[in-house]
Amino acid sequence: MYFVFSLVLAAILRPLTNRINSFHIFGQHVPRWISILISFAVVGAIIFFIGALFFPLIGAQIQVIASYDLDYLYQQIQNPAGKIEDLLIKYEIIKSEPGFLITQVRENLVNSFGRIDIQGLINTIFSTTSSILLAFMAISFITFFLLLENGLLRRNIMSLVPNAYFELAVYTFNKVERLLSNYLVGLLIQLTCIFSLAAIGLSLMGIEYALTIAMFAAVANLIPYAGPILGAAFGVIVGLTTGSFDSSNEILFMVVKILSVFSVVQLTDNVVLQPLIFSKSVKAHPLEIFVVIFAGAKIAGILGMIFAIPVYTIFRVSFLEFYKGYREYRIFKL
Repeated sequence: MYFVFSLVLAAILRPLTNRINSFHIFGQHVPRWISILISFAVVGAIIFFIGALFFPLIGAQIQVIASYDLDYLYQQIQNPAGKIEDLLIKYEIIKSEPGFLITQVRENLVNSFGRIDIQGLINTIFSTTSSILLAFMAISFITFFLLLENGLLRRNIMSLVPNAYFELAVYTFNKVERLLSNYLVGLLIQLTCIFSLAAIGLSLMGIEYALTIAMFAAVANLIPYAGPILGAAFGVIVGLTTGSFDSSNEILFMVVKILSVFSVVQLTDNVVLQPLIFSKSVKAHPLEIFVVIFAGAKIAGILGMIFAIPVYTIFRVSFLEFYKGYREYRIFKL
């Protein structure tokens, strides 16, 4: 799995690395290993920029959590819970004494906060951090050598191809690289468009942390089908936890504004962006895309869904072109 991720990452960074490597300093090409490190630095800068958008929001949420008062929280939900309780008793849906629902809510709040396992949470954080660090080191190491030995993997594979299929193999490799490059460029365009539309729409609506919400929505959109829902839900949660409201109508109006922005973004993505990027660049039927994405989710979870299309493109084009060449070769022999 690390190798597959490294192949995709190397395909993304190769154009930038080759471009930097072509520059001349004092009459000499920039060493390729320096070009690779600069490419890695660009990726790191992008990741840092994305993280910097979330730091203020995370700090604000920590302050909100730190200031939580169970009694205040209980008072806030007491009124709506009491109304729900009155309706349940009035229409005899539940036969209980008045006050039972509020009591249960209070007990559940106390139990929920009391069941937080701090030691288990710390162990989970350390375990997750170690796994992420291991994956980061492995993928970085493999990607570095794939970029350093430019074309090494391709040459090794080509050396195993019989002479009768050599031209076919070269054509297949070129076609795979072209389709994969088109897909990755299209994906970058899609992310940029979603970020821009969401940021502009949320800013016009006066939503706080508009850029942060837009960035999360763009990245979450990499997760097919579930991504847009996650982006909209994140926007609503941020709006609810960072805004100040005097009435329930203001809360409802804020939620409607956020959902309306994401509706426009999603409509644009479905009608304009996705048909042009996925079906055109990969040249696959939408049903194929659907099945492949869920197969990737079954194999490797969210990352499998994200990388399913590039990996499928490689195997699909390779198989079809080699099979086509094999049939033509058999017909020629006969």
